[in-house]
Amino acid sequence: MKPVRYAYGLTSALLVGGAAISLVTGQPAGAQVARNADNMINRTVPVDGAPASFADLTEQLQPAVVNISTRQRVEVQQQQNPFAGTPFEGLFGSRRGQGQPQQPQTREAQSLGSGFIISADGFVVTNNHVVSPTGRGTVEEITVTMPDGTEYPAELVGNDASSDLAVLKIQRGTPFPFVNFGDSSQARVGDWVIAIGNPFGLGGTVTSGIVSAVYRATNSGGAYDRYIQTDASINRGNSGGPLFDMQGNVIGINNAIFSPSGGSVGIGFAIPAEIAAPIVDRLAQGLDIERGYLGVRIQPVDDDLAASLGLPRNQGELVQSVEPGAAAADAGIRAGDIVVSVNGQDVTPDQTLSYLVANIEPGTRVPIVLLRDGERRRVTATVGRRPSDEELREQQMFDPDAEEEMPEGEDSGVIAEELGLQVIDLTPRIARQLGVDPDLQGLVIGAVNPNSDAGRKGLRRGDIILSANYNEVASIADLEAIVSEADRANRDAVLLRIQRRGSPAQYVAVRLN
Repeated sequence: MKPVRYAYGLTSALLVGGAAISLVTGQPAGAQVARNADNMINRTVPVDGAPASFADLTEQLQPAVVNISTRQRVEVQQQQNPFAGTPFEGLFGSRRGQGQPQQPQTREAQSLGSGFIISADGFVVTNNHVVSPTGRGTVEEITVTMPDGTEYPAELVGNDASSDLAVLKIQRGTPFPFVNFGDSSQARVGDWVIAIGNPFGLGGTVTSGIVSAVYRATNSGGAYDRYIQTDASINRGNSGGPLFDMQGNVIGINNAIFSPSGGSVGIGFAIPAEIAAPIVDRLAQGLDIERGYLGVRIQPVDDDLAASLGLPRNQGELVQSVEPGAAAADAGIRAGDIVVSVNGQDVTPDQTLSYLVANIEPGTRVPIVLLRDGERRRVTATVGRRPSDEELREQQMFDPDAEEEMPEGEDSGVIAEELGLQVIDLTPRIARQLGVDPDLQGLVIGAVNPNSDAGRKGLRRGDIILSANYNEVASIADLEAIVSEADRANRDAVLLRIQRRGSPAQYVAVRLN
């Protein structure tokens, strides 16, 4: 005790004199001190700043956090003949020549996730991927399980793939416990948070941590690439569960983790409440979610790009291409332009062009500032409606300059198995990209198995199948039916009429695998 009393007495004596501050801190009066010096920290973190326990808060909130499970019927890939192409092929029971097409095989599957109740009458929020079918599956049943083990069948009221949000409805005679959304815009790096969910199907599990980053962009390219990052332990099964602040408000919806191992490594992402709440409100009312769209393909301005153009780093995004007839094209935006602001808001890595435009109502006229040939220009665009994710994938699939082979083991049914092709419907949008009449009917080849007869005969992605065995094909089902009929008749090939870009249509006989 003596050394302590001596030190305390010395400090007290020094504080009496005018030079006390310089003697205690080692710095002249008024100078900066270490940010984590004791006298600084004591002013920023009160004694009760860090909770002694989360138990009371958890007890209050946990009744509104639920487990969500689905029962699905999934179509699985049929077993392939390991002796194909050998003299023993027939011993495996090849379906060729048996007179009957093989029926799709199915299996039951389940998915598990978390959610939380937002109203006394039973509206439940979760992630869309928690209640979506797996692969070629169909969701047959959704069940919500309360913390006490009581189960309720749930109705899917609305879902939105772009934001990965879904709203369910459960019912009972008495009100449900529920929680409210908070204001995620007030969240600060270092704030305490707790996550409640059902990792690995273990039931109600509570983890704590802090806000590691706000508005973290993951470069996913989606309309809502903006997340709260936390080190609160989040694992598989936490998806759709709430992230609470210390006032018990939902400031985020746990959505994803960054993990090389598949387990929590302290980097989890939650959809901010300020993004989720208005979408959830519209879904609960059964309304569609409409987002803004310019029709450009973009690239962030990285260090090399900034250096080549003499620009500040991490500012703006480079326009790689412009979709004909879309809002950007109508506004005069060109490939090579650098968009630096939209509607008065700067384009940055944390506030991407996709995010800014997606949150503008279609039909709104907005000013856009861009750089072209080193000069600052201003244009006005009337924001269009963002296509669905499926339509966007089709646009990406048919970039005229892209080439792609069919992924090995890809299962697309009878067409992929017999013809070695992946095909999609020819939509007016794809037709315009391919430079053909938007009213043309047919199927577009998306990928070709190079080891198939179609691949050997030069069929390639972007070719259009107009007919098969002299029958027009207006849908994938049409082509599947023709191929199956040829198979049942023991024919070895199908005659396709192919329209290649820049060439007249021609007939190509493609052997069946």
